[in-house]
Amino acid sequence: MEQSAVSPEPPGPRPVLGRDSVQVPDDQDFRSFRSECEAEAGWNLTYSKAGVSVWVQAVEMDRTLHKIKCRMECRDVPAETLYDVLHDIEYRKKWDSNVIETFDIARLTVNADVGYYSWRCPKPLKNRDVITLRSWLPMGTDYIIMNYSVKHPKYPPRKDLVRAVSIQTGYLIQSTGPKSCVITYLAQVDPKGSLPKWVVNKSSQFLAPKAMKKMYKACVKYPEWKQKHQPHFKPWLHPEQSSLPSLALSELSVQHADSLENIDESAVAESREDRTGSAGGEGSDDDTSLT
Repeated sequence: MEQSAVSPEPPGPRPVLGRDSVQVPDDQDFRSFRSECEAEAGWNLTYSKAGVSVWVQAVEMDRTLHKIKCRMECRDVPAETLYDVLHDIEYRKKWDSNVIETFDIARLTVNADVGYYSWRCPKPLKNRDVITLRSWLPMGTDYIIMNYSVKHPKYPPRKDLVRAVSIQTGYLIQSTGPKSCVITYLAQVDPKGSLPKWVVNKSSQFLAPKAMKKMYKACVKYPEWKQKHQPHFKPWLHPEQSSLPSLALSELSVQHADSLENIDESAVAESREDRTGSAGGEGSDDDTSLT
């Protein structure tokens, strides 16, 4: 089924923070997201090395709530491969060492669904999870995937995890040639907790670049992996392949941060193991599981 094209006129800003009803993003939402990914004003460059750059922006209305933007050049990865990797939930379980559990819940339209994702946070912080409405749009040789948090009646917050809130998170993939592309990751997430400054610094200086590099390695190995794992199964490209149950928007509501328990972790100190990088797991670059 053909997706609607995104028209080139510049968008007006959307009040993402003030979202009060669940809606599948429209063309203006995608244009607005793309515009923010490409914007330079108001962003502070905090990291730039080996083709990866990270910017941080503090939100005026809440100086503790930051936006982060990370961009990476992929010289030998086609845009469509990167798009597949970001969609392929079975492959993500292989390459994303931070994932605890992830699964799709239901489909909303041919290019929107609802899903669950939980992940490990730097020790000794509590691990987080999130329920999001995700939507995607191919635009010629470029692609956008973006999400925001919603409430699903069957998946309330869990006692063993902190329910975070994605105000808006997503990826802009821009083709730069038949075998190269640039990816921009833009995230505005309320992690629900007054996080210590070292966490914010570590995210922009270490965790975000490391995650991007790991994603790049995963993209290089994906074509070979996919050949052995349902090579023709790509419901994000072929909606008729999806076996997800349909869900009405009326069954969802927007997940606002102020309705969740606030966990104060501002006084939590970074563990000695994490600081020195001697701990396993997140500090490891081992990717043997991708074969």
